Amino acid sequence: MDTLYGYVEHIVFAGEESGFTVARLKAPNTREEITIVGMMPSLQPGETLLCRGLWKNHPQHGKQFEVQSFDCQAPSDLIGIQKYLESGMIKGIGPVYAERIVKAFGVHTLKIIDETPKRLSEVSGLGEKRIDKIISCWQEQKSIREVMVFLRGHHVSASFAQKIYKVYKEKSIEKVTQNPYALAKEVFGIGFKTADHIAAGLGIAKDSPLRVDAGIEHVFWEISNEGHTCFPEVEFLTTSQEILEVPKELIMERIEALIHQKQLVREGPLLWIKPFFLAEIGIAHEIDRLKHTPSCLRSVDVPKALAWAQQKLQLTLAKEQAEAVGLGLSQKLLIITGGPGTGKSTITKAILRVTEKISSKILLAAPTGRAAKRMSEITHKKAFTIHSLLEMDFVKGGFKKNRENPLSCDLIMIDEASMIDTFLLYHLLKAIPSHCRVILIGDVDQLPSVGAGKVLKDLIQSETICTIQLKRIFRQAAHSKIVVNAHRVNQGIFPDIIPSPHSDFIFISKETPEEVLQEIQTQLTTHLPQNHRLSLDQVQVLAPMKKGIIGTENLNTSLQQILNPSSNPLSRMGRNFHLYDKVMQIRNNYQKEVYNGDVGKITWIDLEEQLIKVTYDEREVSYEFAELDELVLAYAVSIHKYQGSECPCIVIPIHTTHFKLLNRNLLYTGITRGKKLVILIGTKKALAIAVRNEDAKTRHTGLCLRLTAC
Repeated sequence: MDTLYGYVEHIVFAGEESGFTVARLKAPNTREEITIVGMMPSLQPGETLLCRGLWKNHPQHGKQFEVQSFDCQAPSDLIGIQKYLESGMIKGIGPVYAERIVKAFGVHTLKIIDETPKRLSEVSGLGEKRIDKIISCWQEQKSIREVMVFLRGHHVSASFAQKIYKVYKEKSIEKVTQNPYALAKEVFGIGFKTADHIAAGLGIAKDSPLRVDAGIEHVFWEISNEGHTCFPEVEFLTTSQEILEVPKELIMERIEALIHQKQLVREGPLLWIKPFFLAEIGIAHEIDRLKHTPSCLRSVDVPKALAWAQQKLQLTLAKEQAEAVGLGLSQKLLIITGGPGTGKSTITKAILRVTEKISSKILLAAPTGRAAKRMSEITHKKAFTIHSLLEMDFVKGGFKKNRENPLSCDLIMIDEASMIDTFLLYHLLKAIPSHCRVILIGDVDQLPSVGAGKVLKDLIQSETICTIQLKRIFRQAAHSKIVVNAHRVNQGIFPDIIPSPHSDFIFISKETPEEVLQEIQTQLTTHLPQNHRLSLDQVQVLAPMKKGIIGTENLNTSLQQILNPSSNPLSRMGRNFHLYDKVMQIRNNYQKEVYNGDVGKITWIDLEEQLIKVTYDEREVSYEFAELDELVLAYAVSIHKYQGSECPCIVIPIHTTHFKLLNRNLLYTGITRGKKLVILIGTKKALAIAVRNEDAKTRHTGLCLRLTAC
């Protein structure tokens, strides 16, 4: 086995999940950079490595060093030290100060920072505040390295050290040793498998109750990620046994213990983890409370109100629309559902206009920032995200608005209701005062929420709330092929893909995934900007899957390289970020007020302060480098993540390699995200499969049953 020593010049590719990395290494006394490849998770530019492996000749990329194991070492030569300092690893030191510090202290630089850091005052321009920041960051990096060494001793990726330290600080090793399974619950990005790996290294037996209990809880939360709030016990046992690799009898024994401890609930053949069980019961209770309390709004003469609203809005309501507005002015709880072009916006404006004459206490809200913004544009009234309406309480946890401190409103209208998940609906309903009228507006045929549950569908199916379904497509919308084809797909009819001049719906036939990828690149770099005058901000690629040549991961890597290349990317946590990259938030962050699925653009990268800034709809949000695992590239995103958002142009690859996820629900949701232009690229066969396949994955929930039992 050969050895190779040098510092990392830059990262070419880093697989977020696999840890497979391609990097350029600069070895001492060599002019050319050396390509190193292998499993090197969380590698950073500027780090000095001692690599063990083999030299290989790649048929396409030439000579490479295949790394089989490596150690991070403190750099010892001047160039390596300077590269390390200017890489952004130490807050307060950027390229300018790195050069000055190395010039002042030479090869002794790192020793001086470690042992006598106050000597940094000898460097021109370094003030007391900056020196304190450097010292603090250096000590933090030392602590992280200790955690890293500890984890590496248990064969765990170094990329998790920073995440663990961020949560536990100086107690990191103690916490991990006490209960490694707590990591899966308390540290974002660390799952049960990683925690289990650490536990095994610490000597925790496979059949330990601690492990089995943690595994059962893990399976429940994994199931909830697929949309289920409960699950058949027989299937749950099979899934748990596959993951835990212990006898089924032991799992059954621990399930009984967890039921006795009131952490799990069993009803008939189904199992719930307690929070979902309580949330579904809570929703049913709150719906019952709201239904059986009179509205504080005075009743109106509906025919007169309809005539007045039509005059003020200068429009004529169709029979179906007039019925919906009438119900919105008389029913305590109402659901309005319908596809694109069926007049939901017109109905919203009419209900709002009339109600404004009898009350000023009206709230408009939606699950996402973009949906709220669109609601504001339609109504010319301020609309909020549900999260901001409920106000996060960072001291006590949970929301400030609740049963004891309700919202101040006589009417609340919620748009894009299909996106609301079980927990969010429960918290929202708790905060609505009993006298308030509640109107939910959405498209029940779209994909259900990213979070667990299918609350809009369950509310409608329970028949406990007055519901009106809009079916008529209005004349103006009927001229749009996007609208017509969305409805055709929803009805199981193959869309009209015959080319026509100036059509807003285009199908481009490509047979292989490679051809589809090439066509997407051509559309985004040439055709759309030149022929349709569309900028990158006005185009969104949506893909059904994450993996594969035309999955979101590979699409993002390839599109980043051609749409926004950079010779000096910021590499963190297996991701490369460039200035002006399009990015997506992948978890709810209540402190930053950005939520799962929000799309923005990187507008600032500061290596000295270890900060990047992302602009979301003109609002700037700062992230420390340690928080970058909350962001992914968003040149291409999943259809599910993009629901509730719209874009002038949507591009969707549709191919049989997406077979597992090709269904009517998904395609319909993707098409309805496009405002002015939708382009499908792929095969007619894949399109036909999606249209025919009505069997979107069933979500197991107990809400409908709870509602009918009230």
